[in-house]
Amino acid sequence: MQRGDALCKRPESEQRAMDSAAQRDEYLAARIKSLIRAVPGFPIPGIRFRDVMGLTEDAEGFRAATSALADRFRGANPEVVVGIESRGFIFGTPVAQELGVGFVPVRKAGKLPGEVTGVDYDLEYGSARLEMQAIAPIGAGTRVLLIDDLLATGGTAAAAVELIRGRGGVVVGAGFVVDLPELPGAERLRDLGVEVFALCGFLNDED
Repeated sequence: MQRGDALCKRPESEQRAMDSAAQRDEYLAARIKSLIRAVPGFPIPGIRFRDVMGLTEDAEGFRAATSALADRFRGANPEVVVGIESRGFIFGTPVAQELGVGFVPVRKAGKLPGEVTGVDYDLEYGSARLEMQAIAPIGAGTRVLLIDDLLATGGTAAAAVELIRGRGGVVVGAGFVVDLPELPGAERLRDLGVEVFALCGFLNDED
């Protein structure tokens, strides 16, 4: 063996640990995918909707999913979790509890009481607005973890990133249960300098 090969070769115990972790990740992804229902033709013909409620209905799977999202970003030391309306609330709240930090909702226009800050963003047909309460504990340098259920085109998530950064927050990562890799959402967020992680992915024609 060449010296360079020896330096690059991982200790056997470390390699076994990495293999074991990879196997756990694969098992978890398969388990989560088995609990997510495919609904063809919703909300419009040609779309296969991924219904994550099948995951939340399973106590073990739901707990494992939120724990895995928290563990993935624990080392980034987030100070608050932001969840996007509405399923981001379902997953973001237990992730925040797991990390021992607070939870802040980002909602559609007109849903939050009191003074708000917001951003407008473009949709395929028209526009929308996301808002956050002005009193939310996000300011200059606050480390924020963004959570939602599914990443598709990334428009709403990108708007949430803009909203957080507009308040001076630092987005330390964006975690999702499902990624649709045929759509540009993950690339869009990475182009914004955001680390993206999803527990599993589905192709459009995948059952």
